[in-house]
Amino acid sequence: MEHNRIVVFGSKKIRRTWHNDEWYFSVVDVVEALTDSPTPRQYWGKVKQREFIDLQLSPVWVQLKLEASDGKKYTTDCANTKGMFRIIQSIPSSKAEPFKLWLAQVGYERVQEIENPELAQERMKQLYEQKGYPKDWIDKRLRGIAIRQNLTDEWKERGIETESDYAILTAEISKATFGITPSKYKKIKDLTRKNDNLRDHMTDLELIFTMLGEKVTTEISHKEKPDTFRKSKKVAKRGGSVAGTARKETEKELGRSIVSKQNYLPKNNNIK
Repeated sequence: MEHNRIVVFGSKKIRRTWHNDEWYFSVVDVVEALTDSPTPRQYWGKVKQREFIDLQLSPVWVQLKLEASDGKKYTTDCANTKGMFRIIQSIPSSKAEPFKLWLAQVGYERVQEIENPELAQERMKQLYEQKGYPKDWIDKRLRGIAIRQNLTDEWKERGIETESDYAILTAEISKATFGITPSKYKKIKDLTRKNDNLRDHMTDLELIFTMLGEKVTTEISHKEKPDTFRKSKKVAKRGGSVAGTARKETEKELGRSIVSKQNYLPKNNNIK
């Protein structure tokens, strides 16, 4: 889901996050898109007080962490599609009807993707094509996303749930595969923004070895079923080591390092 955390309505960016098997949208972002209020948080506060506190209606929002413009995550009021329709009804705005149609379309597309996952892959492929990536790179990137999803599903089966634990395990695979953590890897490629996606800036070979490390880790974990985080950490290191050995042999043959400062797209065409 990493390429779909922001959607656009008109010229306004709407943050969203995947929660309880559906999209939840930032209420403040929606309020700003519908009202052009210079103080959308205060506007939402008044709507919230009038509709859901004064009238004692049940809240239709939950608080989830979303990334702000400074790159940090903050607790934010969010609502699913049904909740957003309810909130929009409380906002007197001529922009409401087009937004309802847009929101319904977003929801409809997600339903289509659930019924036919190939549609989600096709939409992601189109996004990468628009950014200038060639087809052969896109194919590898999409395959890498699928392998990554299989790995996180396997970790969930082993009782691993928090983002921090995922990050630790991912770092173990990266260290064993490339000799560096993802954070250091980003520095090598001069990716300074927190939301810059390292894998979107990898070369073909970097993607291939990333996939190998994660796929082997998934297979080992599925076979051995580690029942503690410590054991999963060891499995991650072993899976990454298989890819690391292959990387070193490849480097001997090519006479150069696989890890490089190179971004797949030219510098002036990088995704920012």
